[in-house]
Amino acid sequence: MFLLRPLTFNDLQGLERLAVISGGSMTTLPNNRDHLSHLINSTRQSLRKAVTAPAQESYHFVLENSSTGEIIGVSGVEAAVGLETPFYSYRIDEVVHASGELQIHNRIPALHLCQDYTGASRLCTLFLDKAHRQESNLHLLSRARMLFMAAHPERFASRVMVELQGIADDNNQSPFWECLGRHFFNMDFNKANYLTGINSKGFIADLMPHYPVYVPLLSKEAQAALGKPREDMQAVSDLLEAEGFVYRKYVDIFDAGPSLEARVDNIRTVSQSQQVEVQIAALDTSTAPLALISNDGLENYRCLIAPLDASQPTLTPEQAQALQLDGRSMVRVVWL
Repeated sequence: MFLLRPLTFNDLQGLERLAVISGGSMTTLPNNRDHLSHLINSTRQSLRKAVTAPAQESYHFVLENSSTGEIIGVSGVEAAVGLETPFYSYRIDEVVHASGELQIHNRIPALHLCQDYTGASRLCTLFLDKAHRQESNLHLLSRARMLFMAAHPERFASRVMVELQGIADDNNQSPFWECLGRHFFNMDFNKANYLTGINSKGFIADLMPHYPVYVPLLSKEAQAALGKPREDMQAVSDLLEAEGFVYRKYVDIFDAGPSLEARVDNIRTVSQSQQVEVQIAALDTSTAPLALISNDGLENYRCLIAPLDASQPTLTPEQAQALQLDGRSMVRVVWL
């Protein structure tokens, strides 16, 4: 059985393994023990904190094989970005150039450095071990955190965004970075990603060009990368779009990957989730439709995928134990 739960300090070694096999492809999962320990500590403190409005809290979860104890995936949510350190994006807008004398009127797309997502919640750090990349595990790893948001709306902003990794080659080199960022940062793409991941973000404001960057001046490869996710992120992109996330022409400042956004109330998993009372019995429910099922907890938050009959919601004793339920209990459900 696969179970999603919040990070604990016992997960550090498993988290380090995921950071290593991610190969530096994820900014928020650097192979840095101090940073990974901070992720765990921040999660534990955030879960214990009484919250009336989102601020610096962050919540990270692991997907665990309950049979073996192996950590096979990680995902997170930041309550509000940009409040303590700036959160930069490029917004793609048109700049108008006109000459009445020549009767020329040009609209030229340009990249504008901005902090428009300040205060929004962010889905982040989604990584699943390649050996376990089944669709059901991806849904559990990604959507279970949305069920957590549905259960605790006071902890999150009304607007939520997510950045998808942009196009990179087999050596994790980004054509957008090679065309633009390298000229201002004098470092390779992986190092810039790593520094951002461990929260050394001051250099961005110091070195990034603050004037609009005209898109036609970029190389063809860099232009083609604007707003396009990396090939292996397509399944994640499809899942998010099915949830109601949309692309509004914001891109990552390093690799030009798309930023998707949604109103929390419009996210399918949030809006279609419902609280259901379940009974616990050793019944054969294998023919029932699959559902995401969570216990609505905080420190003891648990979520799994199991068959659930809407007309007679029943969990097996094993499933109930995994969700830390005792007798008839209320759970939060969204059918897949």
